[in-house]
Amino acid sequence: MGVPQAMGALRERAAFVRESLQKSQTITDNMVSILGSFDYRLSALETAMRPTQIRTHSIRKAHENIDKTLKSAEVILAQFDLTRKAEAKILKGPHEDLESYLEAIDQLRANIKFFSSNKSLKSSDGVLTQCNNLLAKAISKLEDEFRQLLKNYSKPVEPDRLFDCLPNSLRPSSGPSGQEGDSKSHAEHQKSLQAAIYTPPTLIPPRVLPLLHDLAQQMVLAGHQQQLFRIYRDTRASVLEQSIRKLGVERLSKDDVQKMPWEVLEAKIGSWIHLMRISVKLLFAGERKICDQILDGVHSLRDQCFAEVTANSVSMLLSFGEAIAKSKRSPEKLFVLLDMYEIMRELQSEIQFLFGSKACMEMRESAFSLTKRLAQTAQETFGDFEEAVEKDATKTTVFDGTVHPLTSYVINYVKFLFDYRSTLKLLFEEFDTTHPPESQLAAVTTRIVLALQNNLDGKSKQYKDPALTQLFLMNNIHYIVRSVRRSEAKDVLGDDWVQIQRRIVQQHANQYKRVSWAKILQCLTVQSAPGSGGGDSGSISRGIVKDRFKTFNAQFEEIHQRQSQWTVPDSELRESLRLAVAEVLLPAYRSFIKRFGPMIENGKNPTKYIRYRPEDLERMLNEFFEGKTWNDPKR
Repeated sequence: MGVPQAMGALRERAAFVRESLQKSQTITDNMVSILGSFDYRLSALETAMRPTQIRTHSIRKAHENIDKTLKSAEVILAQFDLTRKAEAKILKGPHEDLESYLEAIDQLRANIKFFSSNKSLKSSDGVLTQCNNLLAKAISKLEDEFRQLLKNYSKPVEPDRLFDCLPNSLRPSSGPSGQEGDSKSHAEHQKSLQAAIYTPPTLIPPRVLPLLHDLAQQMVLAGHQQQLFRIYRDTRASVLEQSIRKLGVERLSKDDVQKMPWEVLEAKIGSWIHLMRISVKLLFAGERKICDQILDGVHSLRDQCFAEVTANSVSMLLSFGEAIAKSKRSPEKLFVLLDMYEIMRELQSEIQFLFGSKACMEMRESAFSLTKRLAQTAQETFGDFEEAVEKDATKTTVFDGTVHPLTSYVINYVKFLFDYRSTLKLLFEEFDTTHPPESQLAAVTTRIVLALQNNLDGKSKQYKDPALTQLFLMNNIHYIVRSVRRSEAKDVLGDDWVQIQRRIVQQHANQYKRVSWAKILQCLTVQSAPGSGGGDSGSISRGIVKDRFKTFNAQFEEIHQRQSQWTVPDSELRESLRLAVAEVLLPAYRSFIKRFGPMIENGKNPTKYIRYRPEDLERMLNEFFEGKTWNDPKR
């Protein structure tokens, strides 16, 4: 029962669904028909409105074209207006308002660019011609303004202004030749200069430099680099040369130098050293600074301008140094050559910095070449000096056996060399890097001293008295040793050298004693007769004793008269030599008087023979080596 009922219900539901689907299809067909009718009507409407749309679009396009044309016209009219204003400023010239004048030139260039890119305009060619002609006039006036402005503010620097820029130790008021007098050694003075501060002078007022820079830029933009170069070079080079000449710099040849008296030449060399420092550290440094500021951005022209501005001044300065380096060598020139070499080495880094560009290569090479030539001439002068010392044939004879002028000259020369110790090391390294400079200095010093000793040996042979020969050599070698011990030369020559020389001094002192006093000591030596016992004076006759006293007196007086005129300048050595003589003479004399004095004292006229007591001899020995003249009273 239940199944048939369920089947019936299922059929009813299926019939209902079928009916619903048929109704839905009918509704869909009706909607499609309605929408198709709408599409047809819209298409007809669009067709009807198309002519209206086309007319509206054309009107809008026309408005847009009118707006664009009006704007273009405004731009063109504005360019014409700017051109007219720029022309008015340019015609006035740059002198009154340089800044506005430069703005007008910039505007003119912009206008030329505008009309060059808008040649379709009927008036473009005419406007371009007018603008280009106006620009040419503007640049011409600009050149005149640059020339006038640079000339007006370019003045030679007075020496006093330059001296004020120097450190205190180099100002003329602080000592001769701008140095601090003699309170400092050469080496100390050089060390103080290394920390010195230099303040380059203001060559052109700072407020003018930007204006000159802007003028220069405009000239470069106009393609007038060569005109700019000539104006700058001619103006600044002339002013720099005047500044250099005001300091006293002059161009001198080798012949000019050769004719000068040494005192004049020495003063000129001292001035040249001072002026080299002023020129490089102040004038050339100042020129480099303003050149870099005015021609900033124009690198090739900037370096060329600086080179041309300084070329003649540099040449004038270096020519003097070249003349000295090429002139005839002489010993007294060595120290000024070292001074000149020293200043060139001191300035080497500044020269490299200031003249480092390719355009300045010739000046840089000339400066470094002079440094090398000065070093070479100084080194050759060493050799000349050594040879001159050994071959010195001056007839100057020191009759009292004291220190010879050649000895004091050479030793002072050597001592002075050591004030240049650091400079000499640099100089030696210029030519020989295989040996330490200290050992090269030691070798040079040793050779010079040896040459002096060889010469002194020759000079000592001029004396007829062999005792004076020994005293002369003792005095001179002692002076050499003492001077070396008190100087930096000791560090180089060494303690062994000093000890050897001191032994030589002692040898000459011993030789002097032997040669001078051996004969007189013989008078005080009496050989006893055989079997006399050696202590009894009875074996010697009174006559022999009288002869011995007379001989002693005569010889001692002759020695005293002669050797009191001789000189031992060193007080310590003098006392030492007197003591050495007294130590051999006085004991022998006392012994002789003690043995044989009674024989004479008991006879007639004893003072005729025993003329001196030991105390008298001691007093007279203290008069030896004092350099007394014949007319001096005995002391």
